[in-house]
Amino acid sequence: MYAIVEIAGQQFKVEKENKIFVHRLKEEIGDQVDFDKVLLIENEDDIKVGVPTVEGAKVSTKILSHLKGDKVKVFKKKRRKGYKKLNGHRQYLTEILIEDISF
Repeated sequence: MYAIVEIAGQQFKVEKENKIFVHRLKEEIGDQVDFDKVLLIENEDDIKVGVPTVEGAKVSTKILSHLKGDKVKVFKKKRRKGYKKLNGHRQYLTEILIEDISF
């Protein structure tokens, strides 16, 4: 059984007992969070597609930790002009555990 759910503006394919990283959520560590923007549910060859979401479906999760992602370096250069610029970025992330998918 899996579901496609929208969390913090992004779509994720989730299964029960999976851990995923999403953009930082405002809830505290250990909190239970339910997401009801379920776009698709598959249960033993029975597929339900939402228009735009599946009615009555929800994904229950638990927040495990807040962390920062790997550093991404952005380097810009224009050749023969002496222009170079280096920027770095680390995304704030939240690790969540998928506890239950219900519909």
